[in-house]
Amino acid sequence: MLTGIFGAAITQGVVRRMGITAHEISGFTLGVVAHGIGTSRALQTSQEMGAFAGLAMGLAGVFTAVLIPICLDVAG
Repeated sequence: MLTGIFGAAITQGVVRRMGITAHEISGFTLGVVAHGIGTSRALQTSQEMGAFAGLAMGLAGVFTAVLIPICLDVAG
């Protein structure tokens, strides 16, 4: 929960300082970094940003679900 709150609080500032203004990139970043809280924050800005945040959150979950078993199989 702290990761989501912290990520949602600082991600937008970091993205702005990097000079990124595209809603797609900002939303994707919020979805990966801050998960559900970031996605709800992105939806407050625009529907497009919220859609990309939701996509990123889902892709991160699928990637983790596929990658962890592979890593554990290789390590074991």
